Amino acid sequence: MTATAGKRLGGRSTSALGVGCWAIGGPWEYAGRPAGWGEVDDEVSIRMIHAAVDGGIRLLDTADVYGAGHSEVVVGEALRQLPASVRGEVIVATKFGNLFDEQTRVATGQDVTPAGIRAACEGSLRRLGVEALDLYQMHGGADTAAEAEDVVATLEQLVAEGKVKDFGTSVDDPAIIAVFGKSTAISVQSQLNVFGHNPEVLKAAHEQDFAVLARTPLAMGLLTGKYDLSNRPSESDVRRDTPWWTYFDDDAMADWLRRLEAVRELLTTDGRSLTQGALAYLWALDPVIIPLPGARTPEQVTEHAAAVAFGPLADSARDEIDVLLADSPERSR
Repeated sequence: MTATAGKRLGGRSTSALGVGCWAIGGPWEYAGRPAGWGEVDDEVSIRMIHAAVDGGIRLLDTADVYGAGHSEVVVGEALRQLPASVRGEVIVATKFGNLFDEQTRVATGQDVTPAGIRAACEGSLRRLGVEALDLYQMHGGADTAAEAEDVVATLEQLVAEGKVKDFGTSVDDPAIIAVFGKSTAISVQSQLNVFGHNPEVLKAAHEQDFAVLARTPLAMGLLTGKYDLSNRPSESDVRRDTPWWTYFDDDAMADWLRRLEAVRELLTTDGRSLTQGALAYLWALDPVIIPLPGARTPEQVTEHAAAVAFGPLADSARDEIDVLLADSPERSR
């Protein structure tokens, strides 16, 4: 198992893990709440991406709305600084469906009409500085199969026009996955980590022969072991006030930390760090999974890349983790 081979993403081979680029977008707002991970230094972010590539990572996952366009700008600049031969090996996955103002850094709604998707595509092409998007994913905006069918029709047109190479869905409802599965789509993005996942998504992904891009593989950073009750993300960090996760909530964090301690020894087998063990668990869970851990610094992404050499956790360790974490609310879906 190597960093630059062994995972299939459509017709291409890519690395065993990617880099989530939400955090490098910097501050922005969604629905009146902080939606970024705090202030960032773009030069550090660029060095992080270069360290990822040096470590064998060949997949970057971003979205147009991250930082209200800023994440894509940073990714584009980092890629421009790479030699053309290396740059051509890197797959950039981005997303559409959310409206935002690049100047005020505020998200303003959703739009997956044909005109809306085309406008979003042009914006991503401009910010990334590319002629075609490697992987274009629906971030939201379609809640029914009928709505998804219209989205897929537009995406197939963009592929025919050469503006998009491949597409997939980051909306992981099995009904939506089924609609994308009737097309040339290649992937679904879903939340998967040690604390749980939706088995129906994995089942649907296998039925459609999709790669599964795992968002939140480190539980928003909780699985790194960096945080405890006296050390949490700042109040301006999306992780402290979000409807999607409770890892750092006042009334839930202690339970998540208890679960983490229950499996710490299993995750750190064979010299792995806690972070590396969390990634190894996902490789052991299903070979179609490509984790997308977020990173802000070269040091973080170097640790992630080094997980590949350890390979997946042993099946016995994976199974024991599943038993120990059976009480997780993210395993009861």
